[in-house]
Amino acid sequence: MLTKRIDFEGPHGKISAKLDAPDGTPRAYGIFAHCFTCSKDVLAATRISQGLAALGVATLRFDFAGLGASAGDFADTNFSSNVDDLVTAADFLRARFAAPRLLVGHSLGGAAVLAAAHRVPEAKAVATIAAPSDPHYVVNSLLSEHLDTIATQGEARVRLAGRNFNIRQHFVDDATRHRMHERIASLGRALLVMHAPQDDTVSMDNATRIFELAQHPKSFVSLDGIDHLVTGREDGAYVAGIIAAWSARYLDA
Repeated sequence: MLTKRIDFEGPHGKISAKLDAPDGTPRAYGIFAHCFTCSKDVLAATRISQGLAALGVATLRFDFAGLGASAGDFADTNFSSNVDDLVTAADFLRARFAAPRLLVGHSLGGAAVLAAAHRVPEAKAVATIAAPSDPHYVVNSLLSEHLDTIATQGEARVRLAGRNFNIRQHFVDDATRHRMHERIASLGRALLVMHAPQDDTVSMDNATRIFELAQHPKSFVSLDGIDHLVTGREDGAYVAGIIAAWSARYLDA
């Protein structure tokens, strides 16, 4: 397996990415979208992408604008800009290698792949890991105590995952604009929903809603005992193995 560092131009400037590829010719190409305020180099992104590559799926993981090594100010971004970054990554793969046939998203990145799939026509399969059913879930669960400050001052300094971020009103407003129930119901791709019953960051109810809204073919896998950030040493490989096995019939068709 080979990991290649790649930069390409995005809506906010340079997008920093890594392409994990198998030693031989890939069966297919895919994209991995990381969790909220994370990066392409967190354990889940690294282990799952490399696990997929080891099983034949070359996977591009990238930093959303304002995070990791990508350009931009996080305070200027929102869910819509995440979706645009994801589509830009798909455009890059299509131009340089091959269009992605698999879209994988973790946490808010899972909601992003659901929202972006209709803009990536070649995608045949979509997999979500611990994803909220709507981006507004992040506002309700992580930002609720800051909403008054954001409304009166236009932004607030919020501590998330041990780091401080400026969250502006446009992030809150944008999160309410997405009609995710319509996107999920009209996804038009094979869908794999993965979630842990013990997830205390994004509740299992989100996975249930995604699964109920989606049309067949759809599958659900309970990630029993796996934490929200998929930090266990063997958990990333386990998740990658499930995604690779499930998606094979759609990627190889």
